[in-house]
Amino acid sequence: MKIRQLAVLLSFILIMAVTFACGTQTERTAEVTEAAPNTLTEQEREEGFILLFDGETTTGWRSYNGDSFPESGWVVEDGTLRCIGAGTGEAGGRGGDIIYDGTYQDFHLKIDWKVSEGGNSGIFYLGREIEGRPIWHTAPEFQILDNDRHPDADRGVDGNRKAASLYDIIPAVPQNTRPVGEWNQAEIIVYRGSVFHRQNGEDVLEYHLGTPAWDEMVEESKFDVELFGKYIEGVIGVQDHGDDVWFRNIKIREY
Repeated sequence: MKIRQLAVLLSFILIMAVTFACGTQTERTAEVTEAAPNTLTEQEREEGFILLFDGETTTGWRSYNGDSFPESGWVVEDGTLRCIGAGTGEAGGRGGDIIYDGTYQDFHLKIDWKVSEGGNSGIFYLGREIEGRPIWHTAPEFQILDNDRHPDADRGVDGNRKAASLYDIIPAVPQNTRPVGEWNQAEIIVYRGSVFHRQNGEDVLEYHLGTPAWDEMVEESKFDVELFGKYIEGVIGVQDHGDDVWFRNIKIREY
């Protein structure tokens, strides 16, 4: 009887040891997949993502309709690409909008962002550089906003000017933006004319470029249906709206 009890006890100890080891390994694996800011996870490397911002330099970034990075208004700070607020609102700040020096049509873009109190900004994609015209005349915008303080949150239609929305056209649902000062994870996917916005791991909207429904939505907005939101190779940019905003973990893969 004692031998049998001892065998049962040893079996229990062995099971607990294996369970603990597996749990520890799982925790280590999770730690590995959560890459440090401005680096790629192993899965992202396998999927073909590349970094558009290294956390240390402005390499690859330049002013919209310009040849170089702005001399003021934007800085690399603590591993982030920061727009320095000027308090000028829609007039913009000292740096102006900036873009990455490349064009993309079918892609999966990831960007982490956070904004200052009462702040406003945006992420542009499929944009064209046209002399004398701002980027928002052609590029759809993933809205960045302090939903609790900025008055734009209560304008537009059904919340279509709140964060993660397709600005002034389609609201983000669910509205899952985190409080000011916390990081949000934005994702924009464009594939064969279909566009998806994700925020903090959730799909928040979908639309389809070039369709009658799309043209109707644009005609009802403030945008020019002849210029705006075309399914073409375009630039990716971030907005200087006169407020402090920070970006990091800017990654893309092409389809």
